[in-house]
Amino acid sequence: MHDYRVLETERIHRGWCYDLNVQTVAMPGGGTASREFLDHCGAVVAVPIDEVGRVGLIRQYRVPAKEAMWEFPAGLRDIEGEDPAVCAARELAEEVDLRAEHWSELGAFYTTPGISNEMIHYYLASGLTPVPEADRHERTDEEAHIELVWWDLDKALAAVTDGEIRNGVCALALNLTRLHLEASK
Repeated sequence: MHDYRVLETERIHRGWCYDLNVQTVAMPGGGTASREFLDHCGAVVAVPIDEVGRVGLIRQYRVPAKEAMWEFPAGLRDIEGEDPAVCAARELAEEVDLRAEHWSELGAFYTTPGISNEMIHYYLASGLTPVPEADRHERTDEEAHIELVWWDLDKALAAVTDGEIRNGVCALALNLTRLHLEASK
């Protein structure tokens, strides 16, 4: 395998959760190539599952997609040094007012490795209890209108197939959950 050494990095734009960089990389045969990519802080997904095996999906408006999408509680790893599992627990509490007694790591995957280094860590959250009213996070902007709906896992997987669930991160989380539950039997 060729050693794709980074020869130069230039930040083109600094954003709130990512930077746009261009890197010059050594290519096979002695040449170089410049590639732009998003240097992303990373994210987490928390898949809440209740005592009867239903998964809790939220519907949230996404500006780039220009639509309200079904997805799981999720968020950016925007606190430096925060463990991904701690971040997932924080997002679950902030977005749907739930705490989980048990956490299972489902994996970590790049979302779009051709244009971004964003890595998402996926967790299954069970043994759910509500966050006390006094400790609840005040949701604003798109989060102010989040709705939590409990779905049968098979129905949610079918919604991926029929196009009702169009968020790829959610689709992967549903399949990771199915694989984890099958392996746990």
